[in-house]
Amino acid sequence: MTASREAPTAPPSAQPWAGHAKGSRGYRRLLAALACAGVATFAQLYSTQALLPRLSGDLGVDAAQAALTVSVATLGLAVSVLPWSFAADRVGRVPAMAAGVATATLLGLVAPFSPGIGLLVVLRCLEGVALGAVPALAVAYLTEEISKANTAVAAGTYVAGTTIGGLLGRLVAGPVADVWGWRAGIFAVSVLGAVAAGGFITLAPSQRGFVPANRRARAAQPAAAQPAAARRASSLLNRRLGALYLQAFALMGGFVAIYNFLGFRLELPPFALPAAFTSLLFLAYLSGTFSSGYAARLSERFGRRAVIIASIGLMAAGVLLTIPDWLPSILLGLIALTAGFFGAHGLGSGWIGALATTGRAQAAALYNLAYYAGSSLVGWLGGLVFQSYGWSWLAAGTGAVALGTAAAAAVAHPATGAVRRSALPRAPRGAAGDG
Repeated sequence: MTASREAPTAPPSAQPWAGHAKGSRGYRRLLAALACAGVATFAQLYSTQALLPRLSGDLGVDAAQAALTVSVATLGLAVSVLPWSFAADRVGRVPAMAAGVATATLLGLVAPFSPGIGLLVVLRCLEGVALGAVPALAVAYLTEEISKANTAVAAGTYVAGTTIGGLLGRLVAGPVADVWGWRAGIFAVSVLGAVAAGGFITLAPSQRGFVPANRRARAAQPAAAQPAAARRASSLLNRRLGALYLQAFALMGGFVAIYNFLGFRLELPPFALPAAFTSLLFLAYLSGTFSSGYAARLSERFGRRAVIIASIGLMAAGVLLTIPDWLPSILLGLIALTAGFFGAHGLGSGWIGALATTGRAQAAALYNLAYYAGSSLVGWLGGLVFQSYGWSWLAAGTGAVALGTAAAAAVAHPATGAVRRSALPRAPRGAAGDG
């Protein structure tokens, strides 16, 4: 059954859906569908990032203005995640995600024909709004449809898929732009997004764990101690969720700032590297593809808290390695900061669903709101720092913010020690425990 046919949802009184077991056909199809959605979303979201120096030269704008084509897309995504989450509470996760990626792909096919930076920025913002459906809903979808013992590993696998999407978008756009220009590069990425969106719609299993908001409201006990809205607010705004929102804002902002402006740095002396080479720097994303899944497996043994703090520390160390004017150090630092960032992000995004006992979709949406608000605001401000003070200040500031985020995580999350395998529910090998 495909995503275009919405399956009946279980009534609240029915036996709760236990979720697809790891290794089952439904589990594999769901992860493959989310991988396609990740490609469709993140390839298009960052399609201009590898093209910023070319776009800047062709349109006659500075680095910070060119970076607006990334920042406004992530800003549009950030402001749309909460509306998408509320809409999906009524129509379902899969139909909402399908509508979002399809609309974004149409906008992405039109954007390259913009005559100037103004219209391009507007279309990129609208594209980001449409793309918000996937990051807003993907974790809630897999949390509802996959057995609880495997949600951390599944979330890590999904994040690994998003890194592939981001990497493909940059690797496709760069070489195409070298031959036919930046407009052709963006168009080629949108074609890739259209193919991936079709894959998601075809592969996504029918929803079995989703209960529409109106049914949940009717099933609520009228004699509950707290009003439903108060219970939801308490769940969304507790200290541990707040630390994860802070982590998302700070780390994503620093990560995007580094990637936005490293290409400008390497095309200037003393490096003076060709644009075709700088686009290959995004191959460092492969370290994030590995680390997001590996961090999830480490969390089974050491707990989420310890692995998140270690991942943020690795990111900070990687950022500092990019300061010397020595290319091997920069490349090693880029790999380390990417691995650390995606390790922390994979665990953080998966932890949201476990910590939010009510309003899970809204909690995930708030995480993504913080995540992409950081990308928009800090990613743009990084350009001002780079233009005014140079790379060393941008990198040092990003490293300091990362270390501060690690300290906040250490304070907010209780130290529970390593997770004992004997305490975990019996599940196939690789099931995740609590942090």
